[in-house]
Amino acid sequence: MIGFYILIGIISLLSWTISNTLKKKFKTYSQVHLQNGMSGAEIAAQMLADHGITDVQVISTPGLLTDHYNPQKKTVNLSESVYNQRNAAAAAVAAHEVGHAVQHAKAYQWLAMRSSLVPMVNISSKFSQWMVIGGIILGATSGETGIGFMIAVGGLVLMAIATVFSFITLPVEYDASNRALAWLHNKNMVSQQELAGAKDALKWAARTYLVAALGSLAMLLYWGLQILGGRD
Repeated sequence: MIGFYILIGIISLLSWTISNTLKKKFKTYSQVHLQNGMSGAEIAAQMLADHGITDVQVISTPGLLTDHYNPQKKTVNLSESVYNQRNAAAAAVAAHEVGHAVQHAKAYQWLAMRSSLVPMVNISSKFSQWMVIGGIILGATSGETGIGFMIAVGGLVLMAIATVFSFITLPVEYDASNRALAWLHNKNMVSQQELAGAKDALKWAARTYLVAALGSLAMLLYWGLQILGGRD
C-alpha cells in the first residue's frame, strides 16, 4: 500500500511539473509573433478551408486554456487569447483544435470511440467515487447481503470506463497535434522558429493527457484492490 501512495505522489508531482512547464512554454511562445500576422481565429479558419470543411464555426470562448472542439455543435472553441493573438502559441492551439474537426470530418475511429464514451464518462465523473466509497461503507455495515459490494463494483465499472476514455484520448490528442503541425509546415503558415515553438508547446500539452491517464489507471487499480482484493 505504501508503494501505491508513493506512485500517486510521483504522478501528482509529474502533473504539477508538466502543468507549470506548459504554462511557461505558452507564455514564452506567446512572445513569438507570427510573421504572417494571422490571429488564432484566422489560422483556424484557413485550416478548415484548406481541408474543405465548411460546416464548422470558429468561436471565442471565455477563460484560459479552455480551447476545445465540440463535435455535436461543430464548433472550434478558442479561448479569448488564442482567438485574438498572433503568435506561435495561438497558432499551435488553433491548428490543434481544428485537427479535431478534421478527425471528425474524416471519421477518425479513435475520436468516434471517445465521443461514444462521453455520456458514460459524464456519469462516472459525478458518481463513481461516491458509489465506490458508499458501497465499501455499506458493505462493512450490512453483513453478507452483498448490496454494498455490488454498488462498489458498479462504481468501479464506471471508473474503468473513465480510465479507458483517458487512454483513448491519447491517440486522439497526438493525432490532432500531428495534423496541426503538418498543415502549418506544408502550407508554410509559420517560419521554422515559429514551427519549433508550436511543436514544443503541443508536446507539453500532450503530456498533461498522458499523466492524467496514468493517474486514472492508478486510482482504478487502488480501488480495485480495495474492493476485490480482500474477497475469496
